[in-house]
Amino acid sequence: MKILFITDNFPPEVNAPASRTFEHCREWVKSGHEVTVITCAPNFPKGRVYEGYKNRLYQTEILDGIHVVRVWSYITANEGFAKRILDYVSFMVSAVILSPVVKSPDLVISTSPQFFSACAAWMISFMKKKPYVFELRDIWPESIKAVGAMKDSLVIRLLEKIEIFLYNRAVKIISVTHSFKQTLVKRGIEPDKISVITNGVDLSRFQPREKDAGLVKKYGLENKFIAGYIGTHGMAHSLETILDAAQKISKQDGGDDFRFVFLGNGARKRVLMERAEAMGLENVIFIDSVPKAEVVQYWSLLDVSVIHLRKTKLFTTVIPSKLFECMGMGIPVLHGVLGESAGIVEKEGVGLLFEPENSDALCEGLWKLRDDRKLYMKLKANCLDNAPKYERRVLAQNMLALLKDCVLK
Repeated sequence: MKILFITDNFPPEVNAPASRTFEHCREWVKSGHEVTVITCAPNFPKGRVYEGYKNRLYQTEILDGIHVVRVWSYITANEGFAKRILDYVSFMVSAVILSPVVKSPDLVISTSPQFFSACAAWMISFMKKKPYVFELRDIWPESIKAVGAMKDSLVIRLLEKIEIFLYNRAVKIISVTHSFKQTLVKRGIEPDKISVITNGVDLSRFQPREKDAGLVKKYGLENKFIAGYIGTHGMAHSLETILDAAQKISKQDGGDDFRFVFLGNGARKRVLMERAEAMGLENVIFIDSVPKAEVVQYWSLLDVSVIHLRKTKLFTTVIPSKLFECMGMGIPVLHGVLGESAGIVEKEGVGLLFEPENSDALCEGLWKLRDDRKLYMKLKANCLDNAPKYERRVLAQNMLALLKDCVLK
């Protein structure tokens, strides 16, 4: 089978969409299929092209057997709605115009969050008269409203009409959560065309390991209980809650035993750093994004991983992919997200829940995990025991079976 995948995030970018797409495509290639990815020059999240790449009209490379076609797009930092839309639209146009370089795919698939990649996939599938599949990672543009980036308006309503159009035109929708499926069914999408393949973890990379001694020394983390947030620092994540918890703990007896590590970039990174400085926080360390191959070294530093999203109804339907990476590494989580993902944390027994945007509840969880060693070790063991249920290799094969069915119809 020849698969054409349209996505504007792909390695060497290290965000969740890039990792999921790459790991799935890699497994499909191992299974003997030909996979081509149309993407753009790597630039997320700073809006600067990575070293070794240029924002050319057209360039190609091969990554782990995957044929990668990189096309020109308007590149901007993840700041400002209008500029981001221009970024998305430019990629869509370039992908469609240059799609003839890919000869006779059997199927075209795209991935959200934003659906302009899906627009490109549908147009390409229409031109090539091939099935089109929509991988749904986020309910967009609803998420724009959820984070307060834009209020309900004529533009939002137009985007929502395009969204429904794309759902209806897809021969298959592959959702990453059951909640997303329920939402689409309520909006009139046929339930039989929606399948769920959750996010997962590449257990060949994310495994238990000793704390990286060099990094511990570099950041002065010896004999500290380290809580960390690894991922995008965006509007959706409300990471101010973690800063507030860091400040409160610093004022408590024994609070100097804690350190808070933030690894990643995003639209709110600068604001968070400025706020931490204004608060006089000496127990917080900010680290820029690192190459994919180095990420596990930084995960190894953590005694506990903090997963957090704003307290809004939409985010009860998402499952942060970092949850599964924590499980693979054997790192208990403090989970400040309501809904389906909280259900996984409880069912698998891999962490403690706290109310989103409640820094007091986060502090309580941190002290509990630091002081209750029996509980901590139980959660750690549960992480390792249950991680294989979410092995990316298995999930990729499950998704491949769905794609084969689309081609055979």
